Amino acid sequence: MRVSFRLNGAPASVEVDDPAMPLVFALRDRLDLKGTKYACLEGVCGACTVHVDGAAVRSCQMPVADVAGAEVTTIEGLSADGAHPVQRAWLEGRVAQCGYCQSGQIMQAAAFLAETPSPDAGAIEAAMSGNLCRCGTGPRIRAAVARAAEIQREEQR
Repeated sequence: MRVSFRLNGAPASVEVDDPAMPLVFALRDRLDLKGTKYACLEGVCGACTVHVDGAAVRSCQMPVADVAGAEVTTIEGLSADGAHPVQRAWLEGRVAQCGYCQSGQIMQAAAFLAETPSPDAGAIEAAMSGNLCRCGTGPRIRAAVARAAEIQREEQR
C-alpha cells in the first residue's frame, strides 16, 4: 500500500505492507528521518511527537494510513535553520542533556504555543506533562517554553 501525504512542506509517499504500521517507523525506517525518536511505543512518553495538520500527536500510536492526505511535520521540518522560537529558546536555555526526548519536547511545545501564545506556568506544566524526560531537565524545559512564548510575542510586534 502506498500512503501519500505532505511531509515537512513537500509531497511524500511511503510504501508499506501494513497500513497499521506506526508512523514513527515509516518516518525513521522508510523515509530516513531519524529526528523523531521512539521509546515506549505506547504513546505515554512523547519522544515520538510530530505534528499532523498542526496538532501534536504520538507517532508511535498513529497508523501511517491515517496520515494519507495530511500535513506531517517532524523536527527536521520545524525550521530549516533552527530559527523557530522554540528551538531558539532551547539553545538559549541549554535545555538538552542526553537529548533523546528533545525532538518530542520541542514538537509538543511548538504545537502548544501555536494554540496558546501567552501561557502561564500552569498551562505550560499541563501541556508538557505528557512528554517525559529522564534526565531531569523539566525545569529548563518549562523555562524554555515560557521563553519561546516571549520570543514569539517579540517577533509579532
